[in-house]
Amino acid sequence: MSKERKKRLQAAAIEYDEKQDEAPRLVASGKGYVAEKIIALAREADVPVVEDAMLVSALMVLELGEEIPAELYEAVAKILAFIYKLDKGEGH
Repeated sequence: MSKERKKRLQAAAIEYDEKQDEAPRLVASGKGYVAEKIIALAREADVPVVEDAMLVSALMVLELGEEIPAELYEAVAKILAFIYKLDKGEGH
C-alpha cells in the first residue's frame, strides 16, 4: 500500500447487540496507521471487513459508543445482511 493511500485510509467498526442496543454503535474508528490496525485486528478475529468509503466517512464523525443515526440504517442494514449471508455460507 502506498504512503499516500495509507494516509487517506479510514476505518470504522460497528457492533450491534439486538438485545441491548436500539441501533448499531461505533466501537472503533481511525485514520492512517490506526485504520490499518483496526482492519488488521478485524481480519485476525475473522470479523468481516467491508469497504464503503461513503459510509466510513459518515461514521467517522460519530463519538465512540454512539449509536448510528437513522439516516445510516439502510446502508448498515445492507452490510449486516451481507455479513449474515456470509456467516450462513450463502455469500459465494
